[in-house]
Amino acid sequence: MKNPELVIMAAGMGSRYGGLKQIDKVDDNGHIIIDYSIYDAMRAGFRDVTFIIKKEIEADFREVMDAHLADKDINVKYVYQEIDKLPEGFEVPAGRRKPWGTAHALLCCLGTVDAPFAVINADDYYGAHAFEKIYDFLKNSPDGEKHHFAMVGYRIKNTVTEQGTVSRGVCNINDEGYLTSIVERTKIGIRNGEIYFTEDGTDYDLDPETLVSMNLWGFTPAYLEECRARFPKFLAENLPKNPEKCEFFLPTVVSELVEEGKADVRVLDNTDKWYGVTYKEDKQNVVEAFRKLKEDGVYPDNF
Repeated sequence: MKNPELVIMAAGMGSRYGGLKQIDKVDDNGHIIIDYSIYDAMRAGFRDVTFIIKKEIEADFREVMDAHLADKDINVKYVYQEIDKLPEGFEVPAGRRKPWGTAHALLCCLGTVDAPFAVINADDYYGAHAFEKIYDFLKNSPDGEKHHFAMVGYRIKNTVTEQGTVSRGVCNINDEGYLTSIVERTKIGIRNGEIYFTEDGTDYDLDPETLVSMNLWGFTPAYLEECRARFPKFLAENLPKNPEKCEFFLPTVVSELVEEGKADVRVLDNTDKWYGVTYKEDKQNVVEAFRKLKEDGVYPDNF
């Protein structure tokens, strides 16, 4: 089996953050969140990294990443998520500026990523244990007639921000530790210490121990083929209803495959705290978190 690869989704422009958060420095040594993820991934065994970016950010992104990765023992590839990457017979709707979502981002890797792979967000910190767990799964779980995937689950209480609402995939898991369903909640927040989500104008409580997806998944290349096969149907159903903002979500494809019996998804429980910069106001908390992690010896000053 080929050695697992790491795919990093970095195409978003960070509209809520107010800038190109993927390359915003988070410590005094000039590291960005991606540097920590790659450091942890390499310790786990990953040696191939594919970045998903947009052409419009390529110059700025590569100016930073090429310098940061120059002395690293890894192979780096780039693929590009653009809104005009559509199946035959479809066109970009007038006024559409928004990318097509995380499943479309991965679809752009078809033909480039041909090994089992983990996928992460560029602007999220996952912790070293998460990369160890997903690497071990990918290294030891080949596909058969049924696809065998994995997801690292995080407690919702460890993934919210005081600065506003966030999107998370809320997971249902059976007694054997497999995912039975996942629902993308796009408005999860915290108010007076209580976690909630909003749907159709109504707030609902969420148990703080609820496991959610932070988009740290383990897939085989078969997942990319499933995205390719399902994207036209998604467009046909959703473009008439929401041409400017509909999104083809990674967890939606996973849910369909699980419901159809075509895949199972092992949920790898992780109690580490997530750190990320959804909003610009989150940055100081992230900077402080990395300072503390270095103080505790989790990371060296330079790596």
